[in-house]
Amino acid sequence: MTDLRPMLERAAREFTALLRAIEPGQLDNRTPCAEYDVRGLLNHLLYWGPWMAAALRREPAPTVAAGERDTDLTQGDWLSELCTLVDGIVDACGRPGALEGTTKFGGSEMPAPMIAEMVLTEWVVHGWDLARATGHPLTVDPATAEALFTSAQATAEQAREMKVFGPEVPCAADAPTLDRLLALTGRDPGWREPQR
Repeated sequence: MTDLRPMLERAAREFTALLRAIEPGQLDNRTPCAEYDVRGLLNHLLYWGPWMAAALRREPAPTVAAGERDTDLTQGDWLSELCTLVDGIVDACGRPGALEGTTKFGGSEMPAPMIAEMVLTEWVVHGWDLARATGHPLTVDPATAEALFTSAQATAEQAREMKVFGPEVPCAADAPTLDRLLALTGRDPGWREPQR
């Protein structure tokens, strides 16, 4: 994948604009990511974001007292915290050498560009989840969708084994690239938040 920094910057702008549009009454909405409602997905992003930021800064992983499912990080000012986290990740990726070589994510040594791809996937795919769940728009740059689709194709089998992706959803070969990316990760591109 090339040109990660501009892609991350564009995706961050779209993602934070979406976050600011989410209303308090939408936190219990279901999302296309079956494991999470909106609150749970925001909690997921708040929980794992600091791990990714630390990896990109070559800093020690955060010390956590509980697992993702055992804590609710949305009880405070989740919007400010998540937007600050996104800005911090963009800043970390802009530092000289940030996307070169390897870094530690948790206890594993990984290529730094792979961490940046993970971040980009979170903001685009989970951003789409949140957009569909709340009825707000999310624009994904075509070059970013194409780059993520290519990357996801290479790692999809492993991602499914690790329960990161769900089972692939059928999608036409000539569908928009974003739709094919979503289907590859286990999402129905036509999903709509159910009416209550």
